[in-house]
Amino acid sequence: MKVVSIVGARPQLVKLGAVAKAFAGTGHRHVVVHTGQHYDPELSDVFFTEFGIPEPDFHLGIGSGSHGAQTGAMLAAIDPILDAERPDWVLVYGDTNSTIAGALSAVKQHLPVAHLEAGLRSFNRRMPEEHNRVLTDHCADLLLAPTDEAVRHLASEGLGERAVNVGDVMVDVCFHTRDAVLAAGDRPELPAGIDPDAPFLVSTLHRAENTDDPELLAALVESMAALPVPVALLAHPRLQAKADQYGLKLTQGSVFAGKPLPYRKLVAAVLASSGVVTDSGGLQKEAYLLGRPCTTLRTETEWVETLEGGWNVLVPRPDRLPVEEWHRTATRPAPAARLDDPYGDGTAGLAVVRTLEAHLPK
Repeated sequence: MKVVSIVGARPQLVKLGAVAKAFAGTGHRHVVVHTGQHYDPELSDVFFTEFGIPEPDFHLGIGSGSHGAQTGAMLAAIDPILDAERPDWVLVYGDTNSTIAGALSAVKQHLPVAHLEAGLRSFNRRMPEEHNRVLTDHCADLLLAPTDEAVRHLASEGLGERAVNVGDVMVDVCFHTRDAVLAAGDRPELPAGIDPDAPFLVSTLHRAENTDDPELLAALVESMAALPVPVALLAHPRLQAKADQYGLKLTQGSVFAGKPLPYRKLVAAVLASSGVVTDSGGLQKEAYLLGRPCTTLRTETEWVETLEGGWNVLVPRPDRLPVEEWHRTATRPAPAARLDDPYGDGTAGLAVVRTLEAHLPK
């Protein structure tokens, strides 16, 4: 069996780590195409080293651009690769422009597509990610869902027969990394000005709905700056570019901005923290898996399971809350409720390979 994985953004590289590990030693051919959607080495290249993933077979170097320009450039570059490789499966991950470009290129060449992390829904059609995931699900042949809730979403859209709950490959990577961090006693690498032995929050902010509006972005940063504990803001290149464009200082008050962290260092930072403030889908789930409360700066979440028991709380406009309520929410302790395991037991990567084998097109 030959499988072509198409990735490009940080969360996809983390997931690829679990899938590549599961493919190792199977005898299957696993070809990796990196679109270059995340062009910052801190968001991309370091993950291949960190997870022991072989260098990509193809690195397209697409980089940034508008949605149309970026997706079109990816399509043009992916088409000849898939035409030459003719794999048994094209495996696409998540909900980025790399996801939809890979899926479209494959289906138009009549190549079978499997979508990993299928069935997630925010039901917010203003999010470009929502369109990417819905369109990919509807054109894919095999839907590798991470949760029972995702399978229910797919069934409600008439896609139930293509869906299989394989669990969440992020759990495989997160638990493995957590255990390595704890065994080694890794210390968090935080922006200057934050004491890792005192309470602090870890934050990321990158979604278009939060960063494209200068007034909203300023309000979010200022709300975090007024918190009574330090905030380690790990600034995605998109956030930094927007802040520079708007003349907004990211380091202000309680906020100390720094660069994005490699995955192991991110896990170490979250474990050392007292909580997370983010608009990232991946980090919401990682906070949950690592037992840290999360405050999500969005109106909705795809990972609805994290809301159970108060582990994750949605606060799209902290500037519109009473100050005391915002501070109390963002700095709340972890709930006493026991964490469930709705995302699987950490063996999703193996389940992905087995499912691809079992559904191999005749």
